[in-house]
Amino acid sequence: MAGIVGRKPEKTKLIAALKSNRSELIVVYGRRRIGKTFLVRKVYKKYIIFEFSGIYKATLADHLEKFYLTLSQKMKLENKPTGWIEAFHYLSKFIDKKRSKQKKVVFIDEFPWLDTRKSRFLPAFDDFWNSYISKRKDIVVVVCGSAASYMINNIIKSKGGLHNRLTDKIQLLPFNLYETEKLLKANGVKNLTRYNILQIYMTMGGVPHYLDKILPGESVPQIIDRLCFQKDGFLRTEFNNVFASLFAQHDNHEKIVRILANVRKGLTRNDILDKSNITSGGRLSKTLTELEESGFIEKYTPYRGTKNSMIRLTDQYSMFYIKYVESTKPTGSQIWTNIQSVQSYKVWAGFSFETICLGHIEQIKKGLGISGIISSHGSWVERNNEVNAQIDLIIDRNDNAINLCEMKFYNSEFVISKKYAGEIANKIEAFTLKTKTRKSIFTTFITTYGLKTNKYSNQYVQNELTIKQLFTDL
Repeated sequence: MAGIVGRKPEKTKLIAALKSNRSELIVVYGRRRIGKTFLVRKVYKKYIIFEFSGIYKATLADHLEKFYLTLSQKMKLENKPTGWIEAFHYLSKFIDKKRSKQKKVVFIDEFPWLDTRKSRFLPAFDDFWNSYISKRKDIVVVVCGSAASYMINNIIKSKGGLHNRLTDKIQLLPFNLYETEKLLKANGVKNLTRYNILQIYMTMGGVPHYLDKILPGESVPQIIDRLCFQKDGFLRTEFNNVFASLFAQHDNHEKIVRILANVRKGLTRNDILDKSNITSGGRLSKTLTELEESGFIEKYTPYRGTKNSMIRLTDQYSMFYIKYVESTKPTGSQIWTNIQSVQSYKVWAGFSFETICLGHIEQIKKGLGISGIISSHGSWVERNNEVNAQIDLIIDRNDNAINLCEMKFYNSEFVISKKYAGEIANKIEAFTLKTKTRKSIFTTFITTYGLKTNKYSNQYVQNELTIKQLFTDL
């Protein structure tokens, strides 16, 4: 569909709703700036008959006034609605006048902001759906909002009038590298190499609105200095708004993100409980669910040896902001150049690259030619008096093979030294002995520019991928 980058599964869901033989209630949710409104408007441009949006911190009277003004542009209204039940009654009368047999879309944006205190908005919407829309076959109602905690608790997991009424949900996540590159090119940013794009992705992730701030003709240092290190840089002030706009009682969400930003491999739920001092276990569970549903964190199970899930931070922007932006005085001149030249950044960038790779597992599997093979993935650590070994990504395949993956972010071909070759050999031996696996082991390297061919690469490496594979479309 013209004008939309990526979002193939999401577009498929929205288009399928137009072809069904029933009315549809679809919730679209995701973090601030992710492109929810843009997606709905683009896909349903020819089908939206009524669009209405909540106003941040507006009163009931404000919202009813706006509703009246919006609907009165489409039909004659004798009176302003005095409440939401009456407002939705007017909307149903407007829909009744539409004789077309094709699906008609009602789009309610920033849905949570409409549900102000004592407004009775949600019960009125419940009634509108249950007593009117659900009895028809030709309506698609799309509700959208950035306040993830509200969308999850009041619509997706509703125990009230909308319980089991939702026909589909779309969680909008940041772009992957392929989609990021495609968006930049669509915006006229064509001078950046994939290594450059990877550096930018480490800074802001794949949030479309952030990527839209990149200007054609800028170098990576110019982009990052302007957006992150100038006094009024867009990404310098964005962090303070992100959690407040997404979550009620957002202090706990930000606290957990900050805790996870300072550990490399993630923490267990109990570890987070101890470090955060959040007193209620139920409150912690709710906070973690909301962070996960909004794309900030990810739960994963280590490869064998433990049943406890680990939780890691996956939001690139939060990682970069906490590590570098908030602790750096804004001047906007040469800050990025100075940061990336120190060893501590190179270590951090290596960790960030691993996080990006873990977010592109399907691209890695496609690059290895194993997309059609059932597999599971995880990490593995063994530390005792005899062994100190860690493998950040293991792909355990149903074709009797295992890929042990090493991920290296480097500005040229990566060279396997004699010392590092010994570490690889020790990892393979420790992993084989500890897991007692009888599967074939394939040592796999994922690097930026590939490996420098030498006797160690020939001896120890069976598979080699570069960032080219990470930029693959699926």
